[in-house]
Amino acid sequence: MPISRRAALAAALVTSALMKPALAAEQQPHDQKAAVEAQVDALTKALLAGDGTALDALTLAGLSYGHSSGVVQDKAAFIAPLASKRQTFPSITLSDRSVSVAGDDAIARHVFSGEVVTDGKSAPVHIGVMQVWHRDGDRWRLLARQAFKI
Repeated sequence: MPISRRAALAAALVTSALMKPALAAEQQPHDQKAAVEAQVDALTKALLAGDGTALDALTLAGLSYGHSSGVVQDKAAFIAPLASKRQTFPSITLSDRSVSVAGDDAIARHVFSGEVVTDGKSAPVHIGVMQVWHRDGDRWRLLARQAFKI
């Protein structure tokens, strides 16, 4: 049974229209992963700068910030020592990075290496980190972070 050019063109257009949502869904996670990775980088820059305003903008009000020592801070307790420069990070390097996105949430993992200075006392840092990011409108903001000794 021969198929007319018109029927073939119609079938191609319908197939193309049906495939667009699937293709968009495949591309979206990559774009969202890149957006989360950019926020991880922005958080690292804000830590290095001790930028309280940036740290506030990058984190959600209900932030749970866990340290490898077992200390867990809320948003205010996390930002205060950094913004006051009581705690500084002269250097931070992130390695072994990964991001996975599930809807409006994302998990970022990495190894955090560097140096922290607290009340004038310097210490090396080499820890594993898991961060939970939540899409808040058109941007990703940190909801939770847990560090662990490696």
